[in-house]
Amino acid sequence: MFQAGVNTWVWVSPLTGVHLARLVPRVAAWGFDVIELPVERPGDWDPHRAADLLARHGLAATVVLVMPPGRELVAASPEIVRDTQDYLRHCVDVAVTVGSPVIGGPAYASVGRTWRMTPDERGAARAELRRNLLPVVDYAGERGVRLAVEPLNRYETSLINTVEQALDLLPEDAGLALDVYHLNIEEKDPARAVRAAAGRIAHVQVCGTDRGTPGADKFDWPGFTEALRAAGYTGPLVIESFTAHNQAIATAASVWRPLAPSQDALAVEGLAFLRTL
Repeated sequence: MFQAGVNTWVWVSPLTGVHLARLVPRVAAWGFDVIELPVERPGDWDPHRAADLLARHGLAATVVLVMPPGRELVAASPEIVRDTQDYLRHCVDVAVTVGSPVIGGPAYASVGRTWRMTPDERGAARAELRRNLLPVVDYAGERGVRLAVEPLNRYETSLINTVEQALDLLPEDAGLALDVYHLNIEEKDPARAVRAAAGRIAHVQVCGTDRGTPGADKFDWPGFTEALRAAGYTGPLVIESFTAHNQAIATAASVWRPLAPSQDALAVEGLAFLRTL
């Protein structure tokens, strides 16, 4: 059975220490195994206090990176690239402190940034991304953390939309973070894409195809989880959704309406469904 997790974005953004103190006991009491912690801005929450809190409640952690405007590894100034690399290294340090084996997310360009590229320009972007990711991948590997890079759908990035593109673009030691929401939009056969990524999948996020409760949709969940097992993935399935009341994240993810009767219901009903897998 896969472990089940939930991202704090289901309720709040940005995450703070006050939010964590409220959410961790509830998430643990509902029966989740993992809580996912976004690092939107360094200093929003204290990793050492978080680690103590998680230990008291028996929860494991995963860490996700966040790419707002101004965080770029491609087609940006040397200063922006350097600052983005420093931020990603900070995420690695946070992961070490809270015991997360990964930092996951679209570690290449800000979410929502799209631009047209000729084949030559795309090739240059591929080389630039590999060059700028390598120091972060090495830094993470030296500390026992794996960078898991997430393909996003075509409306959120023009750089990496599919598993095939990610495998072609990324350094060999980088892993993949797969998100059901994006897979359902971009992959002709999500299960086949998962199998193609065997050995590279480092993290998996799940939600319904409308960004709501996993299982309350027509996605082929048995086929997807069977493919994950065939690909050798043994990590958690982490629910990632967003409250429509959060301006920054809800706008970036185009969440304009409630996706469940309540955010608590989204988490609890999603957990019940994940246990059936």
